[in-house]
Amino acid sequence: MSLHIDPVFDNRDIAHADTDHLGGLDDWRDMEPKQQPTYLDPEALEDALTRLRSSPPLIFAGEADVLKQRIAAASRGEAFVLAGGDCAESFAGAQADKIRARVQTVLQMAAVLTYGGSMPVVKIGRMAGQFAKPRSTDTETRDGVTLPSFRGDIVNGYEFTEESRAHDPARLVQAYQVSASTLNLIRAFTQGGFADLRLVHEWNRGFLTSNPGYQRYEQTAREIDRAVRFMDACGADFEALKTTEFYAAHEALLLEYERALTRIDSRTGQAYDVSGHFLWIGERTREIDGAHVDFLSKVRNPIGVKLGPTATADDALALAEKLDPECEPGRLTFVTRMGASMIAETLPKLLKGIGGRLPHVTWVCDPMHGNTITSNTGYKTRRFEDVMAEVERFFTAHQDAGTIPGGLHVELTGDDVTEIMGGATEIDDEGLRRRYETLVDPRLNHDQSLEMAFQVAEYLTRRN
Repeated sequence: MSLHIDPVFDNRDIAHADTDHLGGLDDWRDMEPKQQPTYLDPEALEDALTRLRSSPPLIFAGEADVLKQRIAAASRGEAFVLAGGDCAESFAGAQADKIRARVQTVLQMAAVLTYGGSMPVVKIGRMAGQFAKPRSTDTETRDGVTLPSFRGDIVNGYEFTEESRAHDPARLVQAYQVSASTLNLIRAFTQGGFADLRLVHEWNRGFLTSNPGYQRYEQTAREIDRAVRFMDACGADFEALKTTEFYAAHEALLLEYERALTRIDSRTGQAYDVSGHFLWIGERTREIDGAHVDFLSKVRNPIGVKLGPTATADDALALAEKLDPECEPGRLTFVTRMGASMIAETLPKLLKGIGGRLPHVTWVCDPMHGNTITSNTGYKTRRFEDVMAEVERFFTAHQDAGTIPGGLHVELTGDDVTEIMGGATEIDDEGLRRRYETLVDPRLNHDQSLEMAFQVAEYLTRRN
């Protein structure tokens, strides 16, 4: 995350501009948006939104533009995108040590992938804004009591009480405040020497010595070590490697929140959603005539769309036309989430149907959401082997189609949780009980994240 880009927003522009000047940013209101909270106090909602509209931007337009350039490089095979972080952030989890651990994990993975791919890795955190989650049902029933479903800390509380589960607009402001403090910490970590390549490499070596399956990755680690020592011996400027760019991303689910944090860029007169650098549309809300697609078509951030196993080539082409009519490299990313059992059939068919018509779009793999199961002990989990099978089949499909596998989008934590079965540490069904801490979806723990990075580095090496 660069700190050298000046703020370029004039809040007066957004405060006094009419809808026509803003390019239809409010058209989504007439489209019955899905997955939105039900607030019972309109005055409290308006008060929260008024505070957000007058708040400083969380990110700057120039930063979003730089990220767009970085993602464009990934679409050409000149970089690789790594997006990782919590399935749903919590207010309570916005602690310095937990944020540091997540950033550290992404940096460690990126170092391994950089070596494997011999190219820059675009580092994006599902952080500083990933507080909302879509749900399959509006309500949850326990022991005959029915209450609203938990939709993330930005909407309501996890505790199963009527008071906690009420949709509270004051949480919108709290989400903004927690995002701001999280971004401040991320900037400090990535610009203050914490991201020094030599330090990150030492972290990876520590992982290898403690991981039961380290022999598989030992050769790669030795090669990275030799490369770092060679650079040092040649007098490489390690000062330039002490900092790194790190961008913030989240699903743009709550449209009132996103709209309130939209500003007009004084350089260009265009609208940017300043709640995060990269915003995506989920599988449940990607209808071509839906509110989420309409809103994000009118802001200039780099954006993504999740594509599940039912997505067709016509769907993808229509979304590209709506969201990226100028075919701008780096503007649009398709994040496929097919499932290990389906991707070998569905992704090649999708890529074949599209053909060469979207060379500017970046393709990223989400190997998490299509592989969710319920364990015998009742936990919502995933198998590490299924996750990695989807990643491998993602690379194979793109190799066969002659297209570029541009990145990974994963749910992870820097903590030693036990939420996903398998991996070198062999978490089994009973092992899930030890530290199952997620409130929504299961995440890769620190060791599993690094294990994934070393395996993907092998795929990138073969690709090159």
